[in-house]
Amino acid sequence: MNEVPAMTDHSLRKGASGTDAAPANDRGTGSGTAADVLLECEGVSLSFGSVRALADVSLTLRKGEITALVGDNGAGKSTLVRCISGIHRPDSGRISFDGRTRDFHSPEDARDAGIETVHQNLALVEDLTVWQNLFLNRELVRRIGPLALLDRKAMQTRAREMVSSLAVNVPAVTSRVRRLSGGQRQAVAICRASGFSSQLVIMDEPTAALGVQETERVEQLILGLRDEGHAVLLISHNFAQVMRLSDQVWVMRAGRCVGGRRTAETTGEEIVSLITGARAE
Repeated sequence: MNEVPAMTDHSLRKGASGTDAAPANDRGTGSGTAADVLLECEGVSLSFGSVRALADVSLTLRKGEITALVGDNGAGKSTLVRCISGIHRPDSGRISFDGRTRDFHSPEDARDAGIETVHQNLALVEDLTVWQNLFLNRELVRRIGPLALLDRKAMQTRAREMVSSLAVNVPAVTSRVRRLSGGQRQAVAICRASGFSSQLVIMDEPTAALGVQETERVEQLILGLRDEGHAVLLISHNFAQVMRLSDQVWVMRAGRCVGGRRTAETTGEEIVSLITGARAE
């Protein structure tokens, strides 16, 4: 991995205590009380034919925190996210969200429960405007007798409110997405994910294709989501970003969750050792 050298720099240690990392037998899960836990995966497993994609994965996410999920390519991060967001159904195990055991049959089920996902490809329609993308599959209508007509004025007004609440730098909600920069498109996707009573926002590599300035703006949006009370699940290969933004880190390797650490109590070096298998949990 290209990022490994950056992780071995002890300057990535988060927190001012300067103490050593937590011992291996201290999982550092930060699970907190039952009231703090928003999402819990317990023994989640999934196979595609003879390929074991997930094997007995267990982890928790706290309310109002940024939780990072890291691992090498093929570790199972995206597969786990797809189980949480209703794209895949696990073969076994349990997923609990907001105190209830859930069995999502589709992304719509997860969305209705309060889980929004910002995929790496953003899932935006380039030939539609910003406001049309924000309300895609959530259109507001006004009824005239038996007819239901799109309430374009109400959607544009609401879209402006959503954009202004996150201080998103978008030219206008009537702009077509194809005219936006990469950071502006990412901001629109984040705005859509956070604007409909979501409790958990999952973000898959949100800054992978962005420049330095746009990355900084998107990171500020992520921190803003946490400040507003959203929980964020961040999947990223940018380990410096993980150490900078997250409150909790979970590490996956070969379809298993091999360790969890409170970010303030660990170092980039320790996280890399868990990812590579140099340090056993």
